[in-house]
Amino acid sequence: MKFSDFISKGAIRAALNSSDKESVIGELVDSLQAAGEISAADREDIVKAILKREELGSTGIGRGIAVPHTKHPSVKKLVGTVGVSAEGVEFESLDGENVQLFFLLISPPDRPSDHLRALENISRQLRDETFCRFLKQSKSTEDILQLLDEADNNQFGAS
Repeated sequence: MKFSDFISKGAIRAALNSSDKESVIGELVDSLQAAGEISAADREDIVKAILKREELGSTGIGRGIAVPHTKHPSVKKLVGTVGVSAEGVEFESLDGENVQLFFLLISPPDRPSDHLRALENISRQLRDETFCRFLKQSKSTEDILQLLDEADNNQFGAS
């Protein structure tokens, strides 16, 4: 699975404004709504589902990265977005560091394999220090799209 299979280009945020966990999640869900990936009627429920998942354990996996995610019946296919916070956000990360890179995923409950494959792809790509460093330095949606495309085409060291 590639980023292009699930990342909504219109939902990418190169400069997140939020300064706390809940508002970052809300901002990323709003970006998916603005891109037409989710409906306004489902926004609150999706944010609550992601926050409920966070209660099980933070998806802040360390090294300035978080992958908030949930399954929700309102989506018909896996959708996701990427957000970058220059300052970083307190996200209860495993290493205690603030998070700069966010990959938010929402998948249909009846497609668990898609959800897992997307998480595996994100995890594999995020092991590459160069990819992460460039993403954190991204200043525009175009920069992020180019990096995701390069990752999809195996132009980084991740395998």
